Amino acid sequence: MAVLGLPLAFVAAWGRYLRPREKPVLKTELDADVLFEGQATTYRLTVSEALDPDIDLVVASLVRTPWFRYDPPQAAVAESVANGAVTVEVGVRSERWGLRQLEHPTVIATSVLGGYRAKVTSAEALAVSTLPLRDGFEAVDAVPRPAGLVGLHRSRRPGEGTELAGVRPFRTGDRLRRINWKVSARTRELHVTSTWSDRDTEVVILLDTGTEVGISEGIDGRSSSLDTAVRAAASIAEHYLRHGDRVRLIDTGTAAGGVRAGSGRAHLRRILDVLVHADRRGRQQDESQLARRHRIRSDSLVLVLSPLLHQGILGYIVTLVHSGCTVIAVDTLPPDVADIIDLELHDAKAWPLAWRLRLLERRAELDRLGDLGVPTVGWRGAGTLDEVLRDAARVSAAPRMRS
Repeated sequence: MAVLGLPLAFVAAWGRYLRPREKPVLKTELDADVLFEGQATTYRLTVSEALDPDIDLVVASLVRTPWFRYDPPQAAVAESVANGAVTVEVGVRSERWGLRQLEHPTVIATSVLGGYRAKVTSAEALAVSTLPLRDGFEAVDAVPRPAGLVGLHRSRRPGEGTELAGVRPFRTGDRLRRINWKVSARTRELHVTSTWSDRDTEVVILLDTGTEVGISEGIDGRSSSLDTAVRAAASIAEHYLRHGDRVRLIDTGTAAGGVRAGSGRAHLRRILDVLVHADRRGRQQDESQLARRHRIRSDSLVLVLSPLLHQGILGYIVTLVHSGCTVIAVDTLPPDVADIIDLELHDAKAWPLAWRLRLLERRAELDRLGDLGVPTVGWRGAGTLDEVLRDAARVSAAPRMRS
């Protein structure tokens, strides 16, 4: 017993006599606190101030937070102390949009042979804002009823712009720099080059956050209806803002959620910051509440991003059509939603049948929207809206008959 116990007693006495008098101080920082889905950053922990020279090893362990992947996977790293300081780094990869906090890490500093140890705590938790990943989205430049003077879409009216409309005789008031000297020399009369005015439209993105259907597995897995809607909203906003249009975002799940119409790169960042806070816990609003709280101009292009299951959204779409808006419904319902319901509710025999009946009712409702001139298209990234935008622009350009 003496042979076995004396070494342990010696280590215990040595650790108690040489234990640190002051508690080490921990500093935490992130290389970047704003990421896109799939991007990674470095979580850095530094223990330096009041670090006792007898401390030999520092072990740091992060609390595993949903929608983050760590490198190393166990989110724990051990580093030896050098020159009275130690820095521990853990790679953090964000897999889904949203605003989340990295919880306080557990850091333990130990002496040689584990004679004593000190637990170090951090004073604050770090927040990571993950912006939705924008798909490579492109759409045709045909936009129905452009109404501004700053965008890149061709208007049906002649004016100052960049797209050639033709050559016509000179009239009083025409600018001299518009004179086409080649045609003027050939015809011996002054002619000017006319252009179509560059005009913009107000694009309204109506985001339905009151319903989430499907399974969300992050950027590398399956997407729920809310995932698809948020990422589609970011892609559409970036596309139209890049072309100089005014974009407005409306979040139907909140009373005052959304972003007013604006343009420019700073406006895109405002939209992305609002999309980060989109939450499926938003409450459903009926048609009258939506119409009262979110008034939309009659010449706007409205893109509705929704699984199109709630009667309030469907009724509001009808109201927008009757007010004169051009409405396009983007269906965000996952294509494998019936299989998901069967898998999750295999014990409840009635629920899969009820869900299929609801899908049949939904198909009839979408057919009625089509009769009103509202096309419904599933989101598939680039080229999703090309055909429906061409049809909408063709209809708006047609002459209107008066009764």
